[in-house]
Order: sequence, then C-alpha cells, then structure tokens
Amino acid sequence: MRQRVRWWKVLGLAGLAGVAASGVVIARAERRRRAYTPEEIRERLRERHAQANDAADSESPQT
Repeated sequence: MRQRVRWWKVLGLAGLAGVAASGVVIARAERRRRAYTPEEIRERLRERHAQANDAADSESPQT
C-alpha cells in the first residue's frame, strides 16, 4: 500500500512540473511577441498582405 501512495505522489509532482513548464513557455512567447515595436508589426503585416495578394493573383484565372 505504501508503494502505491509514492507512485501517486510522483505522478502528481510530474503533472505539476508539466503545468509549470507550460506556463514558462507561454510567458516567454508572450514576451517575445510584445518585444516588437508598432512599426515592426506594421511592416510585417504589410509584407504578409503583399504575399497574400500575390498568391491570390497567381491563383485567380485570367479572363
């Protein structure tokens, strides 16, 4: 019986460590996302928009 209790404790601690690690990864990604200046974000959005327009133009049939 005592051995079974230990396994549950280990499993619980492993789950807790997994949740904490996930939180660290999410926080790091959020800090990285917020590190962009507004001008950098605008520039990236303009680039993505231009790429999307180019892709849409190449896919549309010519009439």
